Amino acid sequence: MKIALAGTGSKLPSKVLTNDDLSKIVDTSDEWISQRTGIKKRHIIGENENLVSLAFAAGKEALESANIEGKDLGLIIVGTSTQDKRLPNTACELQPLLGAKDCACMDVSSACSGFIYALSIAYSMMNTLDIGYALVVGGDVLSREMDWTDRTTCVLFGDGVGAAVLKKADIEEGFLSFDIGADGSKGFALYDNSYGDDRYIRMDGQEVFKFTVRTVPHSIEQAIQKAGVHKDDIDLYLLHQANLRILEAVSKKLDIPLEKLPHNLERTGNTSAGSIPLLLDEVIKKGMAKKGDLILLCGFGAGLTWGTCVLRL
Repeated sequence: MKIALAGTGSKLPSKVLTNDDLSKIVDTSDEWISQRTGIKKRHIIGENENLVSLAFAAGKEALESANIEGKDLGLIIVGTSTQDKRLPNTACELQPLLGAKDCACMDVSSACSGFIYALSIAYSMMNTLDIGYALVVGGDVLSREMDWTDRTTCVLFGDGVGAAVLKKADIEEGFLSFDIGADGSKGFALYDNSYGDDRYIRMDGQEVFKFTVRTVPHSIEQAIQKAGVHKDDIDLYLLHQANLRILEAVSKKLDIPLEKLPHNLERTGNTSAGSIPLLLDEVIKKGMAKKGDLILLCGFGAGLTWGTCVLRL
């Protein structure tokens, strides 16, 4: 029996914040942001939106894509670091909204690697507990954690949620490998305090960049080796949408054509745990990824954490 991808969904807030909009509230410009990051705009939650509302929309779409109902789920995992509430967890809040009942529910906090961490946990639990279907959600509403006077962070991030349904079945396609890890000694490079006077996201961009271009290629190579394939066999590399310069650096270091690294960060910004499932849903909807393709997903971020997996659609 294999664990495979059965459906995807996504949801972005309706409010759009462009680089020009940001230039009116902080000392920056569209040229400054675009040249350094590749980002042109991002989506921000409005008064009637929150993490649960976005996750519900993305999860519902993923269930419809998989042609199942909430009652079929045996597990819901949400990868997020920006829960609406400390208790109950986001997965438990989603459960009744989606019509699920009695299934296991949990949140996973691994920042931008959260979706990959959640996928690996779902994969393991589905095998050990004989679960037929699981919903894995990744997303954050970082606008609530932002210091809008700090141009080193507020220009980077946006809100958004993506979701995927996993199924257990006797099929050829499915997840082939995982590689996850963390270096907690580098946690100072990207943090967000939950108490005290400074409760905003703070980041040492240079330290994060150095970590990423060193660690991400190695994790990708490890996952490909575990999957028993070659890097040239991978049809698409879906990396966390943090910065276009990072994508270019990884492409160069691994000698992978940049065309194999699709991106949407110019329209979404860095959505943390939401970026990979948002991009995955997009490439599937656009027909860029089709049945039988080999796809690599890779996340990296606060912790500092990383996670990579290879799957065949």
